[in-house]
Amino acid sequence: MDLFKAIYQRRSVRHFSDAEVTAGMVHDLLRAATQAPSALNRQPWAFAVLHGRQRLADCSQRAKAHLLATCEASLSQDPFVDTYACADVDLFHGADTLIVIYARPGRGAPVDDCFLAAENLLLAAHGLGLGSCPVGFARPWFNLPEVKAELGVPSHYVAVLPVVIGHPAGPVPAVARHDPETVCWQWGE
Repeated sequence: MDLFKAIYQRRSVRHFSDAEVTAGMVHDLLRAATQAPSALNRQPWAFAVLHGRQRLADCSQRAKAHLLATCEASLSQDPFVDTYACADVDLFHGADTLIVIYARPGRGAPVDDCFLAAENLLLAAHGLGLGSCPVGFARPWFNLPEVKAELGVPSHYVAVLPVVIGHPAGPVPAVARHDPETVCWQWGE
């Protein structure tokens, strides 16, 4: 797949088919993610992989409950907060696979590096014909000590970005993008 075509065509998918993501596909995605650059070549990423629609539905309910119980005043004004309170709303959009990217603390910029790995993962999923969607609202729940313990994640790791993966239920239309805002362009002498 052409790189620029992938960048321009990749979309966040929020409707998935019943087709299963294979373990081989997940391994391919993780290998692609780890090709990202990192400060001082620390490669600070670690991954938690959860598979199965029922498992993800259970996690969604727990993550929503945590979100609603701890939402900040600014979030409480978000019109989607009421949506999250509905029992039938799934934070993970009915996907069958969730990959949580964790950062190992250390020198450099481990969280920033994990976002670079996330972009590789998103583009690789698109290249494999899979859909993906970052789910930042679930991040605080994946950082809870009891959730890390349940998943076997070391307590000092930091959840950076949960990403759902699945087979898209259909095409996702393009969303208009703004032109780049260039605040400074000093070219030449």
